Amino acid sequence: MNYSADIQKLPRIFLPKDFVVTNWEGLEPYFNNLDQREIKSLTDLEQWLKDASELEAVISEDACWRQIKMTCDTENKELEKSFNFFMMEIQPKIQPYSDKLNKKLVDCSFTKDLDQQKYFTYLRNVKKNIELFREANIPLQAELSVMQQQFGVISGKMTVEVSGQEYTLQQAAKFLEDPDRTIREEVYHKINKRRLQDKKELNDLFTSLLQKRHQVATNTGFENFRDYRFVELGRFDYSKEDCYQFHEAVKLHVMPLVNQLYETKKKKLGLGTLRPWDVEAEPAGIQPLRPFKDGEELTEKTIACLDELKSFFGDCLKKMKAMGHLDLESRKGKAPGGYNCPLAESGAPFIFMNAAGQLDDVTTMVHEGGHAIHSFLSHDLELTGFKEYPTEIAEVASMAMELFSMDKWHVFFDSKEELTRAKEQQLERVITIFPWIATIDKFQHWAYENPDHTEEERLANWFSIANEFSSPVIDFSGLDDYRRFGWQRQLHLFEVPFYYIEYGIAQLGAIGLWQQYKQNPEAAINNYIKALQLGGTKTLPELFTAAGLKFDLSPAHIRELMLFVKEELDGL
Repeated sequence: MNYSADIQKLPRIFLPKDFVVTNWEGLEPYFNNLDQREIKSLTDLEQWLKDASELEAVISEDACWRQIKMTCDTENKELEKSFNFFMMEIQPKIQPYSDKLNKKLVDCSFTKDLDQQKYFTYLRNVKKNIELFREANIPLQAELSVMQQQFGVISGKMTVEVSGQEYTLQQAAKFLEDPDRTIREEVYHKINKRRLQDKKELNDLFTSLLQKRHQVATNTGFENFRDYRFVELGRFDYSKEDCYQFHEAVKLHVMPLVNQLYETKKKKLGLGTLRPWDVEAEPAGIQPLRPFKDGEELTEKTIACLDELKSFFGDCLKKMKAMGHLDLESRKGKAPGGYNCPLAESGAPFIFMNAAGQLDDVTTMVHEGGHAIHSFLSHDLELTGFKEYPTEIAEVASMAMELFSMDKWHVFFDSKEELTRAKEQQLERVITIFPWIATIDKFQHWAYENPDHTEEERLANWFSIANEFSSPVIDFSGLDDYRRFGWQRQLHLFEVPFYYIEYGIAQLGAIGLWQQYKQNPEAAINNYIKALQLGGTKTLPELFTAAGLKFDLSPAHIRELMLFVKEELDGL
């Protein structure tokens, strides 16, 4: 297998080496060239595709850097202005040209002579984009791109004070692991009360996003945004009915395991009732896990961990560190969450997260590291469009890395006892994340199927869905106000609608790869690499097959995988 972390920036042939995206006037001549160029042979068409791909990569990377810089510092108005300028002034002018170029490709007499196997998914995406393009949606989509980022701006300002010191909400979360129950309860209330201060602003933002999204869908001839979004996300291989089946499977086969885990936790802590602020805690006398002190140590330990797994994996992070493509620590004014942002021209992506010294941060780092490795492995594919892999396989890349890397977590923990605790917590999370995935997904189906709902109906339906997937072992009494607004903490609802069921589908794939790893680590890692190197050049079921997995969302398959995780957890 040929792959290397010594990633090279794509050479420019069509655009000048020193070209920088500043405004539409600078870009338009290149779009004009592609639009007006005569294609007289298959060779001409292949060159035209390469030139279009180069232009796409340059624009995509420029837009990504604007977003990265803005999320790293949401208080810097110049960075926000730069991002907004791109979304409002440049992107809307690109869209009509993209549509013209898509149609030119589909109508070209030489397109049928392209290698149909190699270009199948690419051309399928092009046709889908033609089907969805509407001139009337351009200003709406520009506004949505800008509005979605307001979630990060609002959340980035949220801080609480604990023992006289100011903490971001991500930093404050570590107190929920404190052995002192009084501290846990106090901080739980502080975090939730702080969120409620902005409940109106976030509610209003979501309402505006929802209405604009619905308008985009109806402009395109869809009944609702959910149906539009399924097509936009390229969900060619599963339907809304499969999502409903997934929700039911979680209730049937995952909730009983979740309840068992919480009963065990309650006994371990010696509590009569388990409250939400007890879920992350350890019994008195056991200190919370603190796998690293700061971003620098997190970087070094993750590199060492991935290095042991496969030197190429560690090399990818070393390269990103050398390029300054990591921003890991939580701070005031930084947007919440974590992401890996692929950079189409440079190849080496950017990892953004909000580390505060907890085990969760290790999981996030290896998760985003898995995404990064995916970017490295698909960088050499010929066209930018070949690297647009389905989000479900992207999340297999990240979630499988969480499970593979556990084997090398001794780099984070000095004692065997701490390492076992870390693995236990990780496997518990693999199980307990499913109900939250089902909750968020089911809520989105309801919200977009009923776009004219009132705020009261929204809160009531969220509350009802959240209760369906909440464990009766946890006592939530007196916390209804916090819980009604619990959806507001989920970034995806605001920024990437309907992107959430992917985590559930991918977790099934990741567990399948981990099963392979337990039998033969080298074969599992080779299957992982083989699938990721394909980028988006195969369908989702074909990518699963390349990884030695079944693409199967049936309740029976979910049950089988959950039992495997539970057995591994019991065996620790």
